[in-house]
Amino acid sequence: MHVAYWIVAGLLALLYVYSGGKKLLQNQEQLRPMMAWVDRAPMPLVKAIGALEVLGALGLLLPPLTGIAPGLAIAAAVGLVLVQIGGTAVHLARGEARVIGLNLALLVAAGAAAWLGTVWV
Repeated sequence: MHVAYWIVAGLLALLYVYSGGKKLLQNQEQLRPMMAWVDRAPMPLVKAIGALEVLGALGLLLPPLTGIAPGLAIAAAVGLVLVQIGGTAVHLARGEARVIGLNLALLVAAGAAAWLGTVWV
C-alpha cells in the first residue's frame, strides 16, 4: 500500500504543481490556448484554483514524508477530488462533455490516493 500511495501521490503532485503553477503564474491570454474556460472565469478565481491545486499537491506529499499529521494527506486527496468535480461541472456546463476524460481520470486517481492514504491513519 505504501508503494502504491507514493506512485499515485507523486504523479498527482507533479501534475497539480504544473497545472496549479501555470494558473498562478500566467495571465489569461497565456492560459487561454490550454484552458479555454478562463475566458468566463474571473482571474482571482483562476488564481485561487491554482493555489488549491498546488496546496493539494503539497498536502499529498509533505504530511506523510514528515510524519506530522499524516492524515492530512487524505484531506488533500479529498480536496483534489472536489477540484475535479468542479472542473467536470464547468466542462459539462460549457457543453464540453468530450473533454472531461482527464478530469474523470484525475478524480479517480485522487480518490485512490485518499483510500491508499488510510495506511497512515
